Amino acid sequence: MEHTEEAQYQKMTATPVSKLILRLGLPTTISMLVTNLYNMADTWFVSSLGLSATGAVGVVFGLMAIIQAFGFTFGHGAGSNISRLLGARNTELARKFSSTAFYLSLAAGGLITVFGLLFLTPLCKLLGSSISILPYAKTYAVFILLSAPAMASSCVMNNILRYEGRASEAMVGLVSGSVLNIGGDALFIFVLHMDIAGAGLSTMLSQYVSFAILLWFFVRGKAQTSLAPRYFTRSASLIWDMVKTGFPSMIRQGLTSVSTMVLNWQAMVYGDAAIAAMGVISRIFNFLYSVALGIGQGFQPVSSFNYGAKKYGRVRKALLFTLAFGTLTMLCFTAGGLLLGDPLVALFLDDPQALEIARYVLRLQCFTMLTVPVCICGNMLFQSIGLAGRASFLACLRSGMVFIPTLLLLAQLFHLRGIEWAQSVTDLLSMLTTLPFLIQFLHKLNAMTEKQTADDSIDTRNL
Repeated sequence: MEHTEEAQYQKMTATPVSKLILRLGLPTTISMLVTNLYNMADTWFVSSLGLSATGAVGVVFGLMAIIQAFGFTFGHGAGSNISRLLGARNTELARKFSSTAFYLSLAAGGLITVFGLLFLTPLCKLLGSSISILPYAKTYAVFILLSAPAMASSCVMNNILRYEGRASEAMVGLVSGSVLNIGGDALFIFVLHMDIAGAGLSTMLSQYVSFAILLWFFVRGKAQTSLAPRYFTRSASLIWDMVKTGFPSMIRQGLTSVSTMVLNWQAMVYGDAAIAAMGVISRIFNFLYSVALGIGQGFQPVSSFNYGAKKYGRVRKALLFTLAFGTLTMLCFTAGGLLLGDPLVALFLDDPQALEIARYVLRLQCFTMLTVPVCICGNMLFQSIGLAGRASFLACLRSGMVFIPTLLLLAQLFHLRGIEWAQSVTDLLSMLTTLPFLIQFLHKLNAMTEKQTADDSIDTRNL
């Protein structure tokens, strides 16, 4: 075990940062692409059931964001601390973070299941269901609620593995469940004719398969950390450190859920076509953004581990590389989206009004995709190195702090056109707000690197 830990330390602190980020980011990117692919597959399969069923999938997306908010809070909160502790060679405390986060996420998922099922109808209305969408949303939501414990705790295990630098193992767990979900959709909807209940059942089963595979890696000792109950702690300071560090994820996911609700409420005025169109666009762009997000998640363990090891120059190089690579990737997707967007939207929608709305919004959002890497890098950097306040503020911007007032204002002034413009305007404003924080921190990293170099030179002379 000591040999393995030393090898992992050398890998995280000596491998060239560009190579390391790509090595860690590629499995995460594949995981996210496949996960978003099965979300799009859900939408495609359900679209055969009609416009209201398609709208229901978009509505229940807000519920999934709530569940994931707890998973990412404990997962990112524990993962960031674990990575920095492993960088500082404190494995015992790292294991307390991993075990505590796992059991807290299981408990949170269980509570969501119980309260969600008890208040199913008002919950679906709160999420933005119209009267015609409500029956489909309730059916789909039941299965999502039943999968909440697995969904939340899988987020924790996935992030712990990533922050340890074991992104390939994390990828296997997520991809296996996602592939199963796509096959399950085809079986339950088209062969067994279970309609939207089949899509929900497929999603639930896939979540528990991912949970089992990720758990197996920990049980078999594939990770440096542990989920053993003996490491679980009620220490208020440890739990506070974890929640504080993971709070940006809670805000980001929680506000994403609230934003989805508000968007559905505003779109409801213009009928199921508007709700369905906005839901489809959300799934398409989540798929495209998952590449930038995946590379960003490859950047997170590199930045946190090296920050804990006081290798600040590597943190700076990692940030600049991730920004450049993410921007180049989004540039390619912008071109692809403008060229292929119309036929892509037509795969999910055949209603003329919904198609018109979706095509217009897709073109708008293609032009602001280049702003996304700055927002992602800013949030992930500060969360990874433990600057929770700054990360929380930046996480609020695109997820809701800017989006919700922008949406309400533009909808009031320009009606449906305002709703269509809201996300693109939000992306631009969020990037302009995040950029000064990144520039200021890059200057700080330069100063810390120079100081570290000077201190090392003094230590060498003293020897």
